[in-house]
Amino acid sequence: MTSLKQRFARPGIVVAPGIYDGLSAMLVEQAGFEAAYLSGASIAYTRFGFPDIGLVSVSEVIDTLAAIRERMTIPVIVDIDTGFGNALNVQRSIRGFERAGASAVQLEDQVTPKRCGHLKDKALISKSEMVGKIKAALDARTGDMALICRTDAIAVEGFDAALERADAYAEAGADMLFVEAPPSTEHLAQVAKRYAGKVPVMANMVEGGKTPILSGEELDRLGYKLVIFPGGTVRALSFALQDYFQSLKSNGTTTPWRNRMLDFAGLNKLIDTDGFLARGKRYEG
Repeated sequence: MTSLKQRFARPGIVVAPGIYDGLSAMLVEQAGFEAAYLSGASIAYTRFGFPDIGLVSVSEVIDTLAAIRERMTIPVIVDIDTGFGNALNVQRSIRGFERAGASAVQLEDQVTPKRCGHLKDKALISKSEMVGKIKAALDARTGDMALICRTDAIAVEGFDAALERADAYAEAGADMLFVEAPPSTEHLAQVAKRYAGKVPVMANMVEGGKTPILSGEELDRLGYKLVIFPGGTVRALSFALQDYFQSLKSNGTTTPWRNRMLDFAGLNKLIDTDGFLARGKRYEG
């Protein structure tokens, strides 16, 4: 499998949908995507019904990644929030995510606990503390896992300060920069232009968030190497399930929904039940 650092050095943008469990990961790979993004927010939404305000633990994210790796072979980019603590916590996190199969991790400069990058009232650690956490992460890393460094400074300190933080994170050794929540296409373009030929940059597309939604092709033209759609999967699922449950409650049957769902055989085909059973027979008596 090509490392993400190698892939980012080649032409073209990587479009990574959000995932949160083995089934969503399997569907993303079957759809032909190059990579997927394990969203901390989506784990909070789906596993716990919680908002994205730092309530998920490092072990819960690592366990989720390990389960995903049972069903996915393409690269997985993992949202590790603040690294779940200080520089020493970051090092433990890096080693744990390497063991679990992360292809890249995304580390941000919010305080712990953090909150969604498109919510109000975020707070940041100092630039120097974040640089120390980046260096700690790089010292702990033993393989080719990419380190993506994110700043949430636009909403807290302003756009220029966010770029100054990103400069420092690049100098500290970030493999990719993520300036969260640029408020316009012009701001997105400025970020890409500033780091062109120096360090790759990524964009985050949040439906209803603070950044305008652009396509992968549009972001590629601006100079981005990665775009994530982290919560789109959960938002699409939630929309569909609300309709499904309303229909079931009203009709007392799933019949009106049959043309929008897999039947028993279809789901078993999707998850390769016959293949599992055939492999099991190889070990019988």
